[in-house]
Amino acid sequence: MRRARHPIVVIGSGVAGMAAALAAAPAPVRLLCRAPDGSGSASALAQGGIAAALGEGDGAAAHAHDTLEAGARHNDAAAVRWLCEAAPATVSWLAAQGVAFDRAADGRLQLGREGGHGARRIVHAGGDATGAALVRALRARVEAASHVQWRGGVDAEALLLRDGRVAGVRVRDTRGRCEEIEAAAVVLATGGIGALYAHTSNPPGADGAGLALALAAGAAPRDLEFVQFHPTALAVNGHGLPLLTEALRGAGARLLDAAGAPLMHGLHPLGDLAPRDVVARRVWQARQQGGAWLDATPVAGDWQVRFPTVLAACLAHGLDPRREPLPITPVAHFHMGGVATDLDGRSSLPGLHAVGEAACNGVHGANRLASNSLLEAVAGGRRLGAVLAATARLPAGGTGRWIERGAALPPENLPALRELLWHAAGPVREGAALHDAWRMCAAAAGAGWQMRLAKALLCAMRLRTRSLGGHCREDRGCPA
Repeated sequence: MRRARHPIVVIGSGVAGMAAALAAAPAPVRLLCRAPDGSGSASALAQGGIAAALGEGDGAAAHAHDTLEAGARHNDAAAVRWLCEAAPATVSWLAAQGVAFDRAADGRLQLGREGGHGARRIVHAGGDATGAALVRALRARVEAASHVQWRGGVDAEALLLRDGRVAGVRVRDTRGRCEEIEAAAVVLATGGIGALYAHTSNPPGADGAGLALALAAGAAPRDLEFVQFHPTALAVNGHGLPLLTEALRGAGARLLDAAGAPLMHGLHPLGDLAPRDVVARRVWQARQQGGAWLDATPVAGDWQVRFPTVLAACLAHGLDPRREPLPITPVAHFHMGGVATDLDGRSSLPGLHAVGEAACNGVHGANRLASNSLLEAVAGGRRLGAVLAATARLPAGGTGRWIERGAALPPENLPALRELLWHAAGPVREGAALHDAWRMCAAAAGAGWQMRLAKALLCAMRLRTRSLGGHCREDRGCPA
C-alpha cells in the first residue's frame, strides 16, 4: 500500500479526536480545533468517570445489560458488546498515557456507582474532574507525538468532494483567512449539540457545527431525536450551567420535591439512581410544580478530594452543598444521535469519518448509560485511528467541488433559537409544539446553518411519534 502523502485531518480537540490522532501513528495527522489553545471541549467538563466492569463479580455482560436497558434496547447490540468488552483495556491504556485514576490505599482502583448501573464500575480521576484529567494527559501525548501537527483557532467550514469522496477541508481562522487542506481522510470529532439549547451543561463550541457540515455534504444522520438531559444541574442564571454529578447520588445524595419529600419515590426500582431520562423528566415536572432539590448533605468524606468541581461551582454561587439542599434543573447534556457511522467510524460518505459525540454508531441507543461517553470516545477514537493508519490512501486526482456549511446565524438571534428548542424539544415534547417549531426553523432556514440543523433535529423528533428513551412525547391529540 502506498503511504498517504496528505494527512489525516481530525477536527476536534476532545478526547475522541486526540485518541484518534494518537492511534493513527505513524500516518501524518493534522489536528484542528476552534479554540486557539485547544480548550473548550465538552470532554474537559465531564465530571463523570469511565464505566468499566473491573469489580469482583462484575463483567462485560452485566455492563452490556445495563447499557441496553438504559438505551431502551434501541442500541446496536454488537456495538454495545464491543464497547463493554473494550472497557478494561481502555482504562489500562489511559493509565499508561499518564491518567492518574483515583485509587484506594492498597493501590486498587476506586469504583463508584451512577444511575442505571447495577454495580460499582465507575473509574474516576481527580474525583469529579475525570474529563479534565483525560484531556491533560492526552494533550501532553499529542504535543509530544511527532506525527501530529496541532492547530487551534480555526473553524472547518467546507468539505472538498472529489469523485464522490471527501478529499479535503477548508478552514477559516479568527482573522478570516482561509486555508484549503487536502486530506487522506477527514474525521469529525466536533462534539454534540447541547449549546443549541437555552439550558445546557455544554460549552459554547458544542453547537453541532460538525454535524451540520456533514449533513450539508450529504452524509446520513442517525437517531437525531435522542437528546439526553442531565437531571441535576445547579439552577442558577446563565447558559452553561454547572453540573451536579450523578456520583453524588451514588454517594448518598437524595432528590427532593418542593415540600422536601423524596422526588423519585415509587417511580422506578433504582429510585434516585434511575436512568437519566427517567430522572430528568421527573425533575422537569417538579420544577413546574414548585421546584426540585438535591440534598447532598448526607455525602461523607472530604469534598475537596471527592467532589472538588461541584464544591467550587456551588461556592461560587453562594451555596454550600455540605450544609444545604441545592436547587436543580435538567439541562441538555448529550446527543445520542449524530453522523451515522459503523464501528470503524465510517460515514455513508466515503472519506468522511466521525467519532465521539458527533457520531452515532448505535452504542448508546435511545439514552446513554452514565459514564459510557468518555469510554466510547477513547475506545472509538483508538479504533478509528488504527483503521485509518492501515487504510488511508492517496486521494483521487482530478477536480473537485467545495460543499459549504454556510453562514452562521447572527449571534443576536441565537438566544431565540435556544429558547425555541428548550421549550419544544426539551425533556418532554408535544406534537403541536414540535410542528410549530419545525415550521419556524424551516421558514428561517436561510438565516444560518444552526436553523437548518435545528430543522433536521425537529423533523426527526416529529417523525418519532411514540416515546422511547430520552425522546418523550406527551401529545394532546394534536398533529405531529
